[in-house]
Amino acid sequence: MKPLVAIVGPTAVGKTEAAISLAQKIGGEIINADSRQVYRYMDIGTAKPTPLERSQAPHHLFDIIDPDEDFSLALYQDMAGRAIGDIHNRDRVPVLVGGSGQYVWAILEGWSVPEVPPNPEIREELEFRAKIEGGEVLYRELQAIDPESAGQIDSRNLRRVIRALEVCRITGKRFSELRTRKPPDFDMQIVGITMEREELYRRIDDRVDSMVGQGFVEEVRSLLDRGYSLDLPAMSSLGYREIGRYLSGELNLPDACEQIKFTTHRFVRNQYAWFRLSDERIRWFDAVETIPEEVKALFD
Repeated sequence: MKPLVAIVGPTAVGKTEAAISLAQKIGGEIINADSRQVYRYMDIGTAKPTPLERSQAPHHLFDIIDPDEDFSLALYQDMAGRAIGDIHNRDRVPVLVGGSGQYVWAILEGWSVPEVPPNPEIREELEFRAKIEGGEVLYRELQAIDPESAGQIDSRNLRRVIRALEVCRITGKRFSELRTRKPPDFDMQIVGITMEREELYRRIDDRVDSMVGQGFVEEVRSLLDRGYSLDLPAMSSLGYREIGRYLSGELNLPDACEQIKFTTHRFVRNQYAWFRLSDERIRWFDAVETIPEEVKALFD
């Protein structure tokens, strides 16, 4: 069977560095599995690999769409599948890297996403309700109807909440029931990177401060100047709306940063729900360990 390595774990734990080091040791090429790093012009806030980092190993599926373009899990699966096949054809090792659980498991478990055409009337009704009642109301409705799907969707991602409700309405079935799994025929090694929670939170807080120092505010201002609205699904990425509120005068910068840190801590807890420390499929390492050397031994 052809090899496939996945490196998973929470944000700010060090996946990028570990992936590059491993790719260099095993002849690997990195495939993005972060749902926000697919967007162009969103580099600092999404902690995208820098040009220097990308020069150290081949990278795929970064900067592939504009922030106002539609993107779906099905499209990601197709593009990632093509990238994996191309890498295998060149006798290289695909290294899937990211913290978006849905993207990672869709590839590793071979999800089949239901092909349900959109219903404009239902979608318009749900969008209208979101404007009047608020997106949280729709998310609570999804929690009641399909708790499994709700647990896999960020409550701030209104587009995905509406889509899940829409599919439930059209088919009369839970969105989660329509998804089937057929794991691909790969020799898969799943590597998880973790660290003590308080230390991880400290790293997150330091990284938020560093992002601002690197020009995060200017990045968001540039996106707004290009005409990209804060209401876009892409702009629900961690930090972008908070910085947007600072730019509009609703928040001062220290308060915006504190909100980003708090939201990112909560996001980490959601990531650990996707990548459980008890999951026997994942070979967990502490972030201070020499991960690439130990994983490389699996290929010797």
